[in-house]
Amino acid sequence: MQSVKNLTEGPIRKQLFQLAIPIMGTSFVQMAYSLTDMAWVGRLGSKSVAAIGAVGILTWMLQSFSLLNKVGSEVTVGQAIGSGSQEEAKAYAAHNLTIALIMSLVWGGLFFSFAVPVVSLYKLSPDISAKAVEYLRIVSTAFPFVFLSSAFTGIHNAAGLSKIPFYISSAGLVLNMLLDPLFILGLGWGTAGAAYATWLSECAVILLFVYQLKVRNKLWSSFRFFVPLKWSYALKVIRIGLPVALLNSFFAVINMLMGRTASVYGGHYGLVALTTGGQIEAIAWNTSQGFSTALSAFTAQNFAAKKRSRIEAAYRATLMMTSVFGLFCTFLFVFYGSEIFSLVIHEKAAYMSGGVFLRIDGYSMMFMMLEITMQGLFYGVGRTMPPAIVSVTFNTLRVPLAVLLGTVGLGINGVWWAISISSILKGLVLFVWYRTLQKKMWRN
Repeated sequence: MQSVKNLTEGPIRKQLFQLAIPIMGTSFVQMAYSLTDMAWVGRLGSKSVAAIGAVGILTWMLQSFSLLNKVGSEVTVGQAIGSGSQEEAKAYAAHNLTIALIMSLVWGGLFFSFAVPVVSLYKLSPDISAKAVEYLRIVSTAFPFVFLSSAFTGIHNAAGLSKIPFYISSAGLVLNMLLDPLFILGLGWGTAGAAYATWLSECAVILLFVYQLKVRNKLWSSFRFFVPLKWSYALKVIRIGLPVALLNSFFAVINMLMGRTASVYGGHYGLVALTTGGQIEAIAWNTSQGFSTALSAFTAQNFAAKKRSRIEAAYRATLMMTSVFGLFCTFLFVFYGSEIFSLVIHEKAAYMSGGVFLRIDGYSMMFMMLEITMQGLFYGVGRTMPPAIVSVTFNTLRVPLAVLLGTVGLGINGVWWAISISSILKGLVLFVWYRTLQKKMWRN
């Protein structure tokens, strides 16, 4: 039987790396699903890329709700393990899975039913809209796989077993990479083929998680995936996870509005730059997010065990590592943005437009690293509201700022500067907020 890992003792940096590297790998794998789809669909032309890019923003909004149970698992299960209560950890794990399934069925049904009016928000041409609607309806039926996978990942991260989600997600990615060229080009299914490949891959991931827990290596004996909800457990999961889910889903809504703004100022090339550029930026995001999630799981156990010095040492180590990576990303995006973009989209007008996006966005990389590191600290101590407030406030600022900068003569570049400026402000404000609340958190 696979046992949980105690993070309240032992070498801090080693534990952070052992947690973070598989988490980063899992994040890269999840990001690679979209990039693989875009790379193969890119052979069909920029209009097909615009269609799945538009849907990518919509599904991002819905998948953001799955973070309720990913973070909910990482914090509630992690704190239960840190306090020495394995039965409570099992109960929280089962509640997170049950809530994830309920939410996925509701949201998947809504997006399938209202695909046409939702896609129409982008004001795309009829041929692009038709492809986007077809793609959205297929992937919406896979939402239960996405939500449950997120909860399973959080449970394993909380137990210090972050390698397991990485291996399972990697297997799903390999399957997706094999099916994409077959379905998209070989069978001639186009954008729908990308959706079917993703659907089957995500289904395979869930089957592997079930096999891992029920047949191969159990985390706990007699563990039930789904249970009747007890409000004492469910409310704590929702209280901790909901702010994270709301801030990320709201971020996706803002990105949807930014996508429409980019389409107004830059046509479908502007939308391609935003959506595909966002996927490329996710390389930096997911790297720092891996360390942030590791810091969150580490903090959750040590906060419950009242080991403040270990948390502070882990925070300093995480901030140093993410800062170095932030500088590296700034260099790549600012000086080689177009070249990086051309690896995904081969149409010159598209990758030149995307290169400008990456260059302007590159100036905010260090501050994005700061924001995500601070999120890990806040989540680990169970205070998920401050990051949510900061994110909602400054992401909301993006839309009017983009319109303002666009109308004063910057055009599509004004949209990119609105994104970069708001990212800088988020990192600075969240850092100041944590330093202000630091003593109060430990008194409580």
